[in-house]
Amino acid sequence: MIVELRVDDQRPRRWMRHLIALLGSDQRKLQIAWVRTDARRAAGLESLLEIERMLLRRGRPCGADADPALTSERNPPPQSADIVIDITAMPRDPSSAARLYLRPLYEGVAGEDAALAAILGDDLPLIEILDEASGAIVWSGKPSAETADGLGGALDTVMARTGTLLKGVIESGPRATAPRGSVRRRSLRSPSAYVLRGLAADLVRRIYRLCCYSPHWRIGWRNTEDAGIWTSADLSGPAWRAVPSPGHRFYADPFPITWKGRTFVFFEDLDHRVGKGTIAAIEFGHDGPIGTAIPVLEEPWHLSYPFLIVHDDELWMIPESSAAHQVNIYKCVQFPDRWERHATLLSGVEFADATIVQHDGLHYMFGATRDGAGGYSDTLSIYHADDLFGRWTPHAQRPVLVDRASARPAGHFIQRNGRLWRPVQDCTNGYGGALGLAEITALSPTDFAQTVHHIITPGPRWPGRKLHTLNRCGRLELIDGTIIQPKIEALRLPDKLGTVADAHSR
Repeated sequence: MIVELRVDDQRPRRWMRHLIALLGSDQRKLQIAWVRTDARRAAGLESLLEIERMLLRRGRPCGADADPALTSERNPPPQSADIVIDITAMPRDPSSAARLYLRPLYEGVAGEDAALAAILGDDLPLIEILDEASGAIVWSGKPSAETADGLGGALDTVMARTGTLLKGVIESGPRATAPRGSVRRRSLRSPSAYVLRGLAADLVRRIYRLCCYSPHWRIGWRNTEDAGIWTSADLSGPAWRAVPSPGHRFYADPFPITWKGRTFVFFEDLDHRVGKGTIAAIEFGHDGPIGTAIPVLEEPWHLSYPFLIVHDDELWMIPESSAAHQVNIYKCVQFPDRWERHATLLSGVEFADATIVQHDGLHYMFGATRDGAGGYSDTLSIYHADDLFGRWTPHAQRPVLVDRASARPAGHFIQRNGRLWRPVQDCTNGYGGALGLAEITALSPTDFAQTVHHIITPGPRWPGRKLHTLNRCGRLELIDGTIIQPKIEALRLPDKLGTVADAHSR
């Protein structure tokens, strides 16, 4: 298969290298066509991006950086392509007989300037992949902004997820066609005000982090007689109480289990002074936590999201370890504090928050994936296996979803009224900003669909800015969220939840 990538020869950027690496493979020959376009750059754009590189990223490169060496890496004369990917805003090449002519659109408009115009309008754009051979939108997605530092970081994020969508179409085929979104043509206004706001916001963040630990997560718990949030679709009901934690440590991603007659909540325990997560646990009785947290698992890499599953009358844990590009499973050899690594379920993949469910005789593993660039929470991938220990096979749709509002897992699946549901992270307003309750309407090795019915945000009942995990065990219901946590002990003001609460926390 020959794939032709058509790019603007006046704007060689580092993100193009990522796209080239992503689309190339042993099964595909990738050729580059440098196209002379009539697009005009925004005044001072390159200088502003360089200022961001020096001040905002302190010299670190990003995909928006100019890369003039790219244009010197010319391919041999182009051959007739099976698939054309046109990143420019120029009209379709009339001589092309490609079976797919893929054109990324940003808020309905093609070209890098359209992506920049949307970003300068204060949001990352909806990305749609248009097949100009058929006139159909063959896939679309909305990127998350965890890595979108400044204008350059935002452009890098958008182009990285453009690559994810394009690779998905090439490898898994066009998805069910969707109606084309509304076209939002924006003038490419001066980026200087946007860049200056970004630099000012970065300065405020740096000052904040000098005074406070950020982010600082805490775990909330309560006992409910009904299904709690799954019934009310909000945080109403019995009052939430916070699990006590030392000021310099945050607790997040709570997973409860009753095992051998005792109930423990397992969670990520991160010491701000070290910056690496481990797994800890705290026992719960009828009236809440008993004693203090105990360490249960540590690795050389960061651990979080300690997903628990019972299999063959044994207790197993699959903590998030995407930093190691592995999904490992651990066996509990002495409850609750001795665990041994038993097997590696996946390797060579950046796979976060692995969450497993059994459905129609198969095991399905859901997780947020990242192909080396862009956000961490907008891409959902699924693997399936006959047995918990594999062999795990990728879903036919790779990935199944690109959507910052409903991709990343947020806790255990549940069954309600014969239907399968899962909590999801809604990262529309930043990582872990809210919870969604999603009904799975199709799940097989070849199909997937879900519908988000409810979005739950923090508020008076759970102050803070974020809410990103939901789990329960019997009557015990657990969530987490962030608060302001001053580094100076004297500034801490306890509230009725047992810690600091502030609706403006990060």
